[in-house]
Amino acid sequence: MKKTERLHHMLRFINQKQHFTLPELMQEFHISKRTALRDIASLEEMGAPIYVEYGRYGGYRLLQQMQLPPISFNTDELHALYFAMQALRSFSSLPFQTTFDSVHQKFMAALSDKQRDNIHNMQQRVIFKHTEQIKDSSHLELLLMAAVQQQVIQMTYSDNGPRIIQPIALYASKGYWYCQAYDLKKKAYRVFRCDRIITAFLTDIEPVKQVADLHAEHLHALWKPSDQAISFQCRINETGMELFRQNHFPSMHIEEHHGMQMLVGTYEPHELDFIVSYLAGYGTSIQIVAPDSLKESLRQHYLHLLSHITE
Repeated sequence: MKKTERLHHMLRFINQKQHFTLPELMQEFHISKRTALRDIASLEEMGAPIYVEYGRYGGYRLLQQMQLPPISFNTDELHALYFAMQALRSFSSLPFQTTFDSVHQKFMAALSDKQRDNIHNMQQRVIFKHTEQIKDSSHLELLLMAAVQQQVIQMTYSDNGPRIIQPIALYASKGYWYCQAYDLKKKAYRVFRCDRIITAFLTDIEPVKQVADLHAEHLHALWKPSDQAISFQCRINETGMELFRQNHFPSMHIEEHHGMQMLVGTYEPHELDFIVSYLAGYGTSIQIVAPDSLKESLRQHYLHLLSHITE
């Protein structure tokens, strides 16, 4: 990173923190102590009101927040933003109803002629393959803000009546939006297809603290199978491991047994058709070890497919 660019980022960094130390600057910008001291001097020359605080808990403090210049992006950053925006093209439903077209138009309008030419040339050389969004979801903004602000909502889900949930995170996969949430009545972690949510509104119900404190990457900690859940085990090879990394669920994981990789997990009795269809997608890259009932169900699944081929 060039010095002028680093100083620009550093100015935003200290403007946000107000109080900072040399080690924090060194770690944040991967610079030496000597460079950090020179950069602080450069910021002071630029008019940043920085003063030194001495003592055990000393450091540097910004006397007052500064009016920062508009954000500017270099060519590589603009290309990175353009690539990121392509992910939006697949979705007609987005939180806050932001459409790809409106974002794309504003982005392109802000570019110089040369930058626009670079983007156009990139479009001729890079092909983006998307899974188109299959169904619209009407309540994404409400679900997202409930997750961010740790609020509980009541919703009607498909034909199953009202549910009281605490949204945790949203994610998009294979053309659908999903909401990872905690069902307060069932006291269990659940995943809901957002397009199947018919109505949704905020409530005054107190959120569950341990759920509110949970980060998205730790959602698997909430997963608990029911007493009726059925355990399964499958041998899995390298090809299967790649498929697992592309698509799996909180109720399953990979374990090593006697030097062999195993796909293990649970499924509820009513999820038999789902788990059979899911495992069938692995083809010959897995081999069911247990239970025997799952082996037979998968065999019947293949026979049913075969009967359609031979008709």
